[in-house]
Amino acid sequence: MPVRDAAAVELMDAPDCDPLKLEQTYRQFGLVNRLFSGWRLLYVQELRPLLSPRTVTTVLDIGSGGGDLALLLTQWSRRDRLLLQVTGADPDARAFGFAARRPRHPRVSFVQADSSDLIREGRQFDVVISNHVIHHLQPGDLARLLADSQALARQLCLHNDLRRSAAAYGLFSLAALPFRGSFIRADGLVSIRRSYTPAELAAAAPPGWLVRRHPPFHQVLVHRPVHSRG
Repeated sequence: MPVRDAAAVELMDAPDCDPLKLEQTYRQFGLVNRLFSGWRLLYVQELRPLLSPRTVTTVLDIGSGGGDLALLLTQWSRRDRLLLQVTGADPDARAFGFAARRPRHPRVSFVQADSSDLIREGRQFDVVISNHVIHHLQPGDLARLLADSQALARQLCLHNDLRRSAAAYGLFSLAALPFRGSFIRADGLVSIRRSYTPAELAAAAPPGWLVRRHPPFHQVLVHRPVHSRG
């Protein structure tokens, strides 16, 4: 796959997609992210060193979807006896509705909003993250997301996304076969075709952002505000 297929459309993005398959997709995202997205390593390497047992660290999850990652991060922090408060933000009413119907958690909240809405509200967070959002974006939209992230984050921006390759496509095609009754497999393959290579992502990102390869087939776009660096 030498060329990014930026015109490919994911089935779940259609406003009239099958609502039952969409619900099942949100349910299955939790397991998919645990298995494939590499967030446990990102939590250990990047987030946990910022957390404290006495002071709450705030995290904004942009494009939070069904909310599974926000809950997963607070679960890990609770096990480590560290204080973490996560806000999941998604402009899609369907994603927000699914997340809002989850059992309430004292350290997690969800809002129907995009990053620019939060800037207008004057919000700031210690850390800004996203998961599998970047591949949805064209270069101009990506630049706006990164500018918003810098305005919203005090300490760290961490955008985790897919890394396009033929190996990723082939292996996910097989690994996703058990995920039935949802858009996971079909949309996952589209997502890989839409995703950037590290060189493409580095070229699209403004100065100050670092592209880092992340296992198994991911890459992370990282920014640390100057005032947060040692």
